[in-house]
Amino acid sequence: MQSHFQFSKKQRSGIFLLIIIIVVVQCAYYLIDFSSEEIKTNTNDVIRFQSEMDSLRLSKIENSKPVIFPFNPNYITDYKGYSLGMSNAEIDRLHAFRETNQWVNSAQDFQKVTKISDSLLNVISPYFKFPDWVTNPKPKTSYSNNYSNDSKPKTFAQKQNLNTASPAQLQKVYGIGEKLSQRIVDYRTKYGDFIADVQLQEVYGLSPEVLERVLNDFTVKDAKPIVKININKASIEDLVTIKYIDYEIAHNIIEQRTLREGIKTFDELTKVKDFPIKKSEIIKLYLTFE
Repeated sequence: MQSHFQFSKKQRSGIFLLIIIIVVVQCAYYLIDFSSEEIKTNTNDVIRFQSEMDSLRLSKIENSKPVIFPFNPNYITDYKGYSLGMSNAEIDRLHAFRETNQWVNSAQDFQKVTKISDSLLNVISPYFKFPDWVTNPKPKTSYSNNYSNDSKPKTFAQKQNLNTASPAQLQKVYGIGEKLSQRIVDYRTKYGDFIADVQLQEVYGLSPEVLERVLNDFTVKDAKPIVKININKASIEDLVTIKYIDYEIAHNIIEQRTLREGIKTFDELTKVKDFPIKKSEIIKLYLTFE
């Protein structure tokens, strides 16, 4: 046992230092308060901070929503209709209605055609934008004074030249306002003079009734000569120079022409795949079938 308690001088110094460290640690443990200080919070500040965070979160959600700009519902595409929340059936009903060359002129008409729900109509109808001639029509009294269905049709000589008519002259026709008259002049400027009365159908906003009244007072005079293309000799490059005929339709025409050994009538041409039948009156101006 005595051998276990015999230490050298260095060993005794180490034991003594260890004892001092133990004593110091024990004293520190009992004398020093290690408990964390209680943080006092102000309930009102917390509520105000939470309210600000909620406000910022709602603002971010609102800003991330897609922005809807005013639009004419007559020209809703498949993608536009889908983004507005319309079903495929509702979009198809609108497209079928427009293919009959009819127009939607109010939110009620739009719901009647598409059969969308009242809730969806209330969401999207504030963004509907119709032409001025629909939203601000001229009084009917002026029509009865200036135009009568019983009036005799004017002769060619009595009608004014559509290619020289000014906006002011066009506005004398019931249903033609400032914007519509300017739209007719702009179309004439963009594509050159009218070459036939039928081209007036391409001006957006002209209803069949208004178009009839315009052509009662105006007609195309001094039209520039049309260089017509022989449908049975034309190349694809020749055909695509005609408005509304693209490369795909031109290719279909050439293919059908080869199968039939020539296209003899315009009616045969309308049976070509993807042929724009609605624009046939315009296309017919540029073709011959020799």
